[in-house]
Amino acid sequence: MEEIFPLVYDELRRIAARKLRDERTSHTLSATALVHEAWLELTKLNRIKWQNRSHYLAIAAQAMRRILIDYAVARGRQKRGGGQTPLHLDGDVWAVAETRGDELLALDEALVRLRALNERQAQIVEYRFFGGMSVEETADTLKVSTATVKREWATARAWLNRELQA
Repeated sequence: MEEIFPLVYDELRRIAARKLRDERTSHTLSATALVHEAWLELTKLNRIKWQNRSHYLAIAAQAMRRILIDYAVARGRQKRGGGQTPLHLDGDVWAVAETRGDELLALDEALVRLRALNERQAQIVEYRFFGGMSVEETADTLKVSTATVKREWATARAWLNRELQA
């Protein structure tokens, strides 16, 4: 764990910073804070044998998702957005966590339902939306083609967007 974290830290920071680029300056969750929170979560996983960089980033994406969900719960947002425009998976997860935590919780619930239907599509959403992984990184992590990731990403987004609008 101590060996791999420094190797991927800059990349995790870049992912987090990219997500926060368009946020207001008073945003309460910083990129560094999220990366460090994720690292703390990962240090608890002492039984995992890290296979490669992509494997580590995938597990980090899962940790970031849990942190963002906990953050949204703690923020105690009003139920279902109060007339705001619908959440779309092409959006910025950081903005959602800060201003529309209720919709992030709805996304999490829908993602649990998607996982029951199609595990790989749920993983793709988690890696791409929460982890900021590219199509290529996601394909490498899941050991599938980029075409498969693109196709299943599109299908999963359509299914989740329909679920979120219902």
